[in-house]
Amino acid sequence: MGWRLWWFGLFAAIAAVIGGGSGGEVTYDGRSLIVDGERKLLFSGSIHYPRSTPDMWPTLISKAKEGGLDVIDTYVFWNLHEPRQREYDFSGRRDIVRFIKEVQAQGLYVCLRIGPFIESEWSYGGLPFWLHDEVPQIVYRSHNEAFERHMESFTKKIVTLLKSEELFASQGGPIILSQIENEYQNVEKAFHENGPPYVLWAASMAVGLNTGVPWVMCKQDDAPDPVINACNGMKCGETFVGPNSPNKPAIWTENWTHFYDIYGNITKIRSAEDIAYHTTLFIIKKKGSFINYYMYHGGTNFGRTAAAFIITQYYDQAPLDEYGLIRQPKWGHLKELHAALKMCSHNLLYGLQSNFTLGGELQEAYVYHQDSGECAAFLVNKDASKEAKVQFLNVSYKLPPKSISILPDCKTVAFNTAKVSTASSTRLTQPAVKLHSAKEWQESKEVIPVYDGTAIRSSTLFEQMETTRDASDYLWYTTSYWVSKNTTSMLSVTSRGHVLRAFVNGKFVGSKHGFFRNPSFTLRISVPFTRGENNISLLSNMVGLPDSGPYMERRAAGLQNVSIQINEEVQNVTNYKWGYQIGLVGERLQFYLGEDASSAKWFDFNPSRQPLTWYKSKFDAPKGTDPVVVNLGSMGKGETWVNGQSIGRYWISFRTPDGSPSQIRYHIPRSFLKPTNNQIVLFEEETGNPLEVSVETVSKAS
Repeated sequence: MGWRLWWFGLFAAIAAVIGGGSGGEVTYDGRSLIVDGERKLLFSGSIHYPRSTPDMWPTLISKAKEGGLDVIDTYVFWNLHEPRQREYDFSGRRDIVRFIKEVQAQGLYVCLRIGPFIESEWSYGGLPFWLHDEVPQIVYRSHNEAFERHMESFTKKIVTLLKSEELFASQGGPIILSQIENEYQNVEKAFHENGPPYVLWAASMAVGLNTGVPWVMCKQDDAPDPVINACNGMKCGETFVGPNSPNKPAIWTENWTHFYDIYGNITKIRSAEDIAYHTTLFIIKKKGSFINYYMYHGGTNFGRTAAAFIITQYYDQAPLDEYGLIRQPKWGHLKELHAALKMCSHNLLYGLQSNFTLGGELQEAYVYHQDSGECAAFLVNKDASKEAKVQFLNVSYKLPPKSISILPDCKTVAFNTAKVSTASSTRLTQPAVKLHSAKEWQESKEVIPVYDGTAIRSSTLFEQMETTRDASDYLWYTTSYWVSKNTTSMLSVTSRGHVLRAFVNGKFVGSKHGFFRNPSFTLRISVPFTRGENNISLLSNMVGLPDSGPYMERRAAGLQNVSIQINEEVQNVTNYKWGYQIGLVGERLQFYLGEDASSAKWFDFNPSRQPLTWYKSKFDAPKGTDPVVVNLGSMGKGETWVNGQSIGRYWISFRTPDGSPSQIRYHIPRSFLKPTNNQIVLFEEETGNPLEVSVETVSKAS
């Protein structure tokens, strides 16, 4: 489309969105979104439908509403809904229509972040891997015909589906806002001349779908009209450049309530006071009127959905924890904040703002007046080290360090962001079933392949993602190496990530792994060779696909170089004949189904534990309704299934700097369980001990 034609189409879209249309359409001005003809101060919270289960959705939404939220925000997960090209899945946890209708049933709005690139610490940033395999000449997230064609097709699919269910506000539904793309400004420069045209194309494509509700682009300061530019981060009251048009409202699409956790890192906590302070600052300093908490409920990265090095437990420190339990004081403090700000909403949205200092550079007042005489005030102390005593309208006020006092009538303090009245909650776990007897477990050894048994062969080292096509975390590299006599040699393997386990003649000889942001490493280990042919079997393991960055289609993993040193002689065997096996035998034979895996052969538990072993046991569901977890603190690394459903990867042996595991408890949703005879299957890569595994319940202490 030519530039003049493009701009003509875009301005026509502006007229359609801003100019009115049917009464159900959502519009906006420089103060806020306008819903049903009224400006709105809206508090939103991210709850991702596939990170919980349908039976959990009503309670999660209800607790969000009770916490003072007006909107539920969710991404749309392309690789879940279109796992194979033009084959769609909207069942179970993927049932986005059911999720949105549940939000609607509870009287809340929806912010739909279609993306369809989402990042979100989600495998491949939500992109389906078939884009890499099946689409020639594709360059993700750039002005590339192949990518734009498939992105538009999926976006239209989602919009058409939701239109057919009348879920947009213009149809009487709850969706009042949609997002296209996600934090593109972070990577735009890397695409050079193909970056800006892609932004314009994405905006035009989205607006052209005629949903009757506005679109946003987060972290895109130059979002084309009529798309609204929005802020992500922890301090948007300080960092946001503001709307790029005086006719657009200030929107905060991600007010981070926590920091996502990765294997090997210590959890960082964001306080309730800090969230409340910056939320209020955004409203008064940037004239913010839409704030979304990311996450309000994080949930669980089931199966293999977590991105590289991301733990299964997602944003557990959010106002609603992984299991949906209320986390105090975050939930309660924000609830009180919302109530106080709602008391000021008419003044914030319709009043005239003035601001002035309160006797010092670090103290100031923001005051909102209306002709009717209504007044609301916000007294700010930016000094993080000490309390401030100020005079406002001839009344003295004490402002705690780094705080904002909210005065809905310009007289009485209804809330101070630094004063927490909600008591902190604690979470209790109670063992319900101890699987501590060897008689309760059976095992099956994973077969270690050898070169002569492989069907895929090459004289080069394959790149892992391109080879496995996301069908498995695992890729075996095997070769045969001849020596003239028994000897001990140095095996050196360079990997682009993430984990490597080495076997020689079927025996484990060593392993190594990379780290988040630095997945590459070199394993150097002394290994014994016997006279004649020796089988070298190298298991490369990815712990999730990447989720961000430019040119994701070019990212690489797996082995890069292999050499063997005998005495002083170093022989590079990178270009030897290599055999490959994609995935595990146990995956192919579905060992994770336990006794329902017809081809699996199970044996009595062997106390001399070996790497690469499948374990299975049974347990009855704990009584009651409390959330259920399995404590895997005695295991090493692998994956867990309950009744055939994966509850995610575990990696207990990857310790944080203080020596503790990143996560030991893994969520088993109640909907995954039967009253009795639930099968749990573990694939253990290392030598973890299943005899200390227990099933527990989780509750909030009174």
